[in-house]
Amino acid sequence: MHCVDCARDASRGRRPVRTVVGGVDRGGPPYVTYTIMAICVVIELLRYLAEPLYIEIYRALAFWGPFAADEPWRFLTASVLHGGIWHLAFNMYALYLVGRDLERLLGRVRFLSLYVLSALGGSVAYLLITGLDAAPTVGASGAVFGLFGAFAVMLRRFGRDSRQILVLIGINAVIGFVLPGIAWQAHLGGLVVGAAIAAMLAYLPRPRQWLAWLGMGGLLLLMVGLSALVLY
Repeated sequence: MHCVDCARDASRGRRPVRTVVGGVDRGGPPYVTYTIMAICVVIELLRYLAEPLYIEIYRALAFWGPFAADEPWRFLTASVLHGGIWHLAFNMYALYLVGRDLERLLGRVRFLSLYVLSALGGSVAYLLITGLDAAPTVGASGAVFGLFGAFAVMLRRFGRDSRQILVLIGINAVIGFVLPGIAWQAHLGGLVVGAAIAAMLAYLPRPRQWLAWLGMGGLLLLMVGLSALVLY
């Protein structure tokens, strides 16, 4: 997958620079992306090195509708757990591919906001579509699909060829419907939220970028409200 050229060009200098979408690229490694990857890998390793501890962490952090009202952190913490090494490997590889460029393009704070809201969008969509009786779910797929959606929007915004990322989204969407045990609902929710946030960041002029923060706040309130309809 090719990088967004404007993000790559901006990252060559050591001084912080303002990107074309108003993000601040500090020129160093994509620390947010690497930190998320490290957290997910460390937790997955506990499955093999300290299984009793991993089971306790899983029980406390996995997203499960009946517990979500009293333990709302599960909407987000489910994204640091995975269903096995291959599940982890796919999500971390995808995060590595698109996360680095998006972090440089958007800046660390806005990239983290995009990731977190996409992860929440995945959990909320899973709850809305499957209801309270659905099995527990884990994985960063909702957040990763949010990054896919954001990447596609950015490519289209700046006239780049987006067919490669669109094909990737399509293939993974089909896999989610064909293979059992995959929460396609979370993929859909993350994708919609990520694309919506990217559209605000990409198309709002720089003097009005503060409106994107209002938009993200509105999305968060909408997700809270929709979740409350199911939980209460």
